[in-house]
Amino acid sequence: MDDLSENPVLVEVTRGEMVESRHRGAVCVTDAAGTVIAGLGDIERAVYPRSAIKPLQALSLVESGADISAEELALACASHNGEPEHVDLACRWLGRLGLDVDDLECGPSVMMEGLTGSPTRAHNNCSGKHTGFLATALDMGELSAGYIGVAHPVQQRVRRILGEITDLDLSNAPEGIDGCGIPVLAMPLHAMALGLARMADPSALTSERATAAQRITRAMMEHPFLVAGSGRFDTRLMAAVKEPVVVKTGAEGVHAAILPNRGLGVALKIDDGAKRAAEVTMAAVLSALGVANIADDLISPVVLNAVGEEVGVIRPCLQTDGFPTAGR
Repeated sequence: MDDLSENPVLVEVTRGEMVESRHRGAVCVTDAAGTVIAGLGDIERAVYPRSAIKPLQALSLVESGADISAEELALACASHNGEPEHVDLACRWLGRLGLDVDDLECGPSVMMEGLTGSPTRAHNNCSGKHTGFLATALDMGELSAGYIGVAHPVQQRVRRILGEITDLDLSNAPEGIDGCGIPVLAMPLHAMALGLARMADPSALTSERATAAQRITRAMMEHPFLVAGSGRFDTRLMAAVKEPVVVKTGAEGVHAAILPNRGLGVALKIDDGAKRAAEVTMAAVLSALGVANIADDLISPVVLNAVGEEVGVIRPCLQTDGFPTAGR
């Protein structure tokens, strides 16, 4: 399916009595064997997974043997707000490596509203991932400069591991440059969901990779604030649900989830790149799978006007009748 208009409408945005906007997309839920447990839309079309696969990218960090704490590992998987807790942790980690913010090859980000001072590279939402890349380079005895380049050993390891855990040959995959400067490789949603499911159920992985996967998911679940920050969807959902769940946002309407108790991975992409639709779809998918205690305002957030009046709602409309629940 090449025509994106054939993907189903997953989210509607209302204003008054009328549907004002609609968001189409695709969703894939798989187990660790690659069996599609639930699918909507074209799950074989290649997409850029963006930051949603940071937990998979972090496998190279853990497998390098680098000395990292659970908090640092959560930050390595984060797309954070650049709040003081995020920035301070990144700077302390860099200092422990004998480096400083100028060694990060991501640019500075616009600071979160309400924060003061001048943004540095440590404020970048990917500063934890980049610090992790630096840690792997140092631990492997490699030059740290240029670590974002496609030919650098750091990125070559990430490419190899992503291919292994998704069962893909990424040597000729469509390739671009992510927002933080590293290579981004396209993959089908089905393959992305498979990699996430293997993080949820690593029983078929090598013992080293299984241990790394468990460390990553545990770190993210134990430190949800570090993964995103104040008011953010990922942080709020992980902190509230009553079962182990990892959720991770990516740019351009991509979102990922890891469900360790069920051995499932979830990957979704909103065709028009809308973050609001990706978050609502993820909340609706997890709710349909039986994940409890997801706040109503995550599943169906209201639309407010400039004076704070409720004027509409962002609501899921995906068909989840065939989704397995907790009792499957």
